[in-house]
Amino acid sequence: MFRLAGWYGHGTEAAPQVLEHMLARCAVARPAHQCSAADCALAASADIARDGDRIAAIIGRPILPPDLAGDGAAAALLNLWRRHGREAPAHIHGTFALALIDRRAGEVFLALDRIGAHKLAFAASPAGLVFASQADMVAAHPAVGARIDAQGLFDYFYFASVPAPGSIFQGVEKLLPAQWAHWRDGRLMRGFYWALHYRDAPRSDFDAQAARFHGLLRESVARARATDRVAAFLSGGTDSSTVCGVLKEQTGAVDAYSIGFAADGFDEMAYARIAARRFGLDMHEYYLKPDDIVEAMPVIAAHYDEPFANESAVPTYFCAKLAVAAGHTVMLAGDGGDEIFGGNARYAKQKVFEVYHALPAVLRKGLIEPFAALPGLSVLPPARKLQSYLRQANIPLPERMETYNYLHRQPLDTLFTRAFLERIDAQRPIALLKEVYDRTDSTSFINRMLHLDLKFTLADSDLRKVGGMTEAAGIEVRYPLLDDALVEFSGEVPPDWKVKGQYLRWFFKTALKGFLPDEIINKSKHGFGLPFGLWAREHAPLRERVEDRLADLKRRDLLAPEHIDAIRVQHQSGHATYYGKVIWNLVTLEEWLAARGL
Repeated sequence: MFRLAGWYGHGTEAAPQVLEHMLARCAVARPAHQCSAADCALAASADIARDGDRIAAIIGRPILPPDLAGDGAAAALLNLWRRHGREAPAHIHGTFALALIDRRAGEVFLALDRIGAHKLAFAASPAGLVFASQADMVAAHPAVGARIDAQGLFDYFYFASVPAPGSIFQGVEKLLPAQWAHWRDGRLMRGFYWALHYRDAPRSDFDAQAARFHGLLRESVARARATDRVAAFLSGGTDSSTVCGVLKEQTGAVDAYSIGFAADGFDEMAYARIAARRFGLDMHEYYLKPDDIVEAMPVIAAHYDEPFANESAVPTYFCAKLAVAAGHTVMLAGDGGDEIFGGNARYAKQKVFEVYHALPAVLRKGLIEPFAALPGLSVLPPARKLQSYLRQANIPLPERMETYNYLHRQPLDTLFTRAFLERIDAQRPIALLKEVYDRTDSTSFINRMLHLDLKFTLADSDLRKVGGMTEAAGIEVRYPLLDDALVEFSGEVPPDWKVKGQYLRWFFKTALKGFLPDEIINKSKHGFGLPFGLWAREHAPLRERVEDRLADLKRRDLLAPEHIDAIRVQHQSGHATYYGKVIWNLVTLEEWLAARGL
């Protein structure tokens, strides 16, 4: 729904035509506000403000300082720039992306909101800076070009998306959450205007903090719904159920939309119904069919500016379509609770390995590890489990969490062609993970994993999934649990309240006892999964589309053709769900490349 694009430098007499060429890639309605000159251009879905040689735009739902809020968002941005310079974004809350061009000073300033709900890509050179909400819009500028980057492809295979700061296009980068970029006189500088402060120390004031949490939760939902009559996603998990419950308190009536699957192990509709009964929601159900996946595949390929393989995009799209058909214009989503309050199973799993490092080094290195390495011990099942545990425990975080990544399960030269491997850095994904993990304002591994997930699980994946598919369906989405004030509060919750022993989200769930149904508090995490692997084996139209796309992918000089054949055999022979995810990643990539004639 929100887009901006523009550039500075790269002087051209055909600026309006170049801007039009960029906007032609826009996946939503083109920005209505535009201005251009020989050396710069700016287009935005919100007002553009001018002050002499300065022009500025800010999109999204920014929350501005009270003394500037009446000026209009773009004018307020110019005022903040005059007052604070590069620290201007620190005085803006909410979700936003912004751009400011100063022709006299020869500079451009870009910034992104704290959680990365929006996206901002750019290409910098000594001659100028091109920027846009979509990476393909940047690549459409003649000074940049839409050349596929091999490293971006490898990062996609690793993460099932192309995480910032990289992109799928050569020379195009993306801002990270809470990051700014400042181009001046041919040079680019980057920095962060905000970082979440994490408390590591224990605390003993649970009742007081629970009361604060309840207040902030209700304020966050109220800000998200504003004056709109909004709908909500309802998966039956703690987050969506909480948002729906608070929304019902505040509005008296809530249309909640849920997706079911006629496949064992995937359907959570029973829990969604429990939440609907508890809060008196007007629940709307839709059971996804294999033909829906066939319908959604080209939608996903056409909408995303980069290949994107979060398979939950499919149910998200159909859920949003239901709300649009009922006349809604805004939906609330429950994303973020796991990543700020400690709800992902890997947090508890990694705690088991970190316990080992709390033992004295003399015990680990002088006794346990020499014992485990004794000849012949591996024939005993308990000893094999000990050896496996020690191997994993001795891999440091965050690399340890990637030991089950598909690309680590066999040598890369059996997965990819030699020509492709010569063009990439296979260690880059780990370097990206380590940069975020090590940058965390905390010494707790729990908080560091949470910080990692804020970036990779949320900003690079889940927010792209939900935001992209709601846009494709024609509705705006908002995330109450990622409200700035609630995120800041989550940092004050100590790690032993987030993961208490092996109990996930202890603070969140304990604080909401009596509000949420016990069945939902006690259920295991699931979410909008997708039985793609099962249906791609059983449903003929989907199977045929998969076969066609894999055949096309085999002709590209990326993956070893025999490896694609081996994956297909494994998928057909009994590992439908696991290898179905791998196939989904491959098919999604080919759909995206083919949609662009690449």
